[in-house]
Formats: sequence, C-alpha cells, structure tokens
Amino acid sequence: MTSIHKAALSGFSSASQYDTHRPSYPQSAVSALLSALKVSGMQGARIIDLAAGTGKFTELLAARDEGFEIVALEPHDGMREELVRKQLRGVTVGKGTAEDMGVEEQWADAVIIAQAFHWFAHDAALREIYKSLVPGGSLGLIWNIEDYNAPKSWQPTTEWEAKMKDIVWSFDDSQPRFRHEKWREVFEKQLSTTPFGIQSADPLFSLPLGEQSEKFTYWLTAEAVWQRFHSLSQISVLEGEELTDTRRKVFEALEGPDVEKIEKGEVALHGHTTWAFSSAIPGAPLKEGG
Repeated sequence: MTSIHKAALSGFSSASQYDTHRPSYPQSAVSALLSALKVSGMQGARIIDLAAGTGKFTELLAARDEGFEIVALEPHDGMREELVRKQLRGVTVGKGTAEDMGVEEQWADAVIIAQAFHWFAHDAALREIYKSLVPGGSLGLIWNIEDYNAPKSWQPTTEWEAKMKDIVWSFDDSQPRFRHEKWREVFEKQLSTTPFGIQSADPLFSLPLGEQSEKFTYWLTAEAVWQRFHSLSQISVLEGEELTDTRRKVFEALEGPDVEKIEKGEVALHGHTTWAFSSAIPGAPLKEGG
C-alpha cells in the first residue's frame, strides 16, 4: 500500500479537530454531483468514497434515500477511527489508498473523492480508480474552497479574506493542494503527442471534465473562523511563536471594516463548493507508468 503523503499525515494528525471544524457540503451541490455521476435515484448503487477522511461526505451519502452500498476508504488511522465511530448506515470502512484500494475490480458504479484528489492526482491512482469502476462508471471530485484557501487567480469576496489568503500562501510548502490548480493535469496527460506531432489518445476517462461550482456563505464566530483556518494542514502544524503570530494576524483581519457581522457576533465566511466529473471509457487500455 502506498504511504500517505507526509504533509497530509502531519497536517491531519488531529482527526477530531478536523471533523469538528471542517464544513459539510451543500445539499444542492451533492445532488448535482450525484446526478452527473448517474447514481442519483439509483437504488443500491455501489459507491466508493475514496480518501473519506472522517466521513464528512460519507455522512451525506449514507443519509440518501437510494440506500447506497458504500465502501469508505481512508489510510489515515486517526481519521478512519473517527469515521468508524459514526457507524453510518450502509457503509463499510476500510484502509486503502488511491493506488491500492483493495476493492474488487469493476465493483463500483461511482468513485467519489471529497476534499482530497489533489493529494494523489497522478497516473497510478487514476488507473486504480478506473479498475474499480464498472464499464462506463463515473468518477466525481468535490471540494469546499474558502476564499482564503483559493487559487491565486480567484478574487476573494472581501479584503479581510484576502488578508487571510495572503497568510495561507505565506506558508505554502509546495505540496499538492487544490489552490495550486495542478490536479487537472493527470487527465490532460491522458492525451499524448507522438514525435511526429500527431496526437494519439487512449484516455481512461472522458474529456473534457464536467465542472460546476456554487458560492457559499457560512456564519461563524471569530473563534470558529480561527478553528476552521487552523484545521488547514499547513496551518495545523505551526507551533510556538509562529502559531501565536498567525492567530494574531487572523483576529486582526477579523476586525477589518468590511467584515460582515450579525447580532450574535458571527461573521460571514465566503467560498465556493466546486465539483468535477467524468465517465470511465469502456475497454480503455491500462498503461503502466506515467
């Protein structure tokens, strides 16, 4: 089994904090993704929730009326233990990675990866995912992206969230994350060009990817904003003076003139839920390497 990325292993060491402070996903986005994957309304559809973490997305799948048969795979022991404790209906929890899922070939109608594909957006994972799907099965990817954790090209809703974004990028460790916008490359690399300049294509998944997005706003106390911010993997590893200084900067940003507040003292936190989907191409050749 391929090991967990070191940055993820250290950054997600506090599974209970991650589960408490990371948001769930809007029902509208979940429904749209499941429809795109052709499993909405499909009774008993088999779904692999890959890199399921503590089960933020798994919970939503298990609560659906379709009665999905779900295999939730998570290599991080602490996060997997949090998921097991939830005892979700129709969910079998296992230890597996994107490169070594340990699932019967052609078992799943869909594979869904929430908040994690950027960690393993490479050819070996794509081939393993493809093998797990029935012919023509679907792959779905979904992320919650707060304005402060977004790609540089995305414009934050407010100036205070732009300051928070600057903090995140100041701690950039060059490890693969959604905000680096590299995760699509593994799909694009399915298309190759010969030495003679002729493009040959043997893709495993249909292109172009379907991509959709919707905005969200959460109302949180300043302390809850900090706790969510602190759950980011590259922030959660900070210690001592560096951690104290970062917390100070976050609370200073939260006192900015453009912070939207309501009577309960909660502030408006903005972002996007974004999702992508593709279908496995029946009979595609599985090439090693890449």
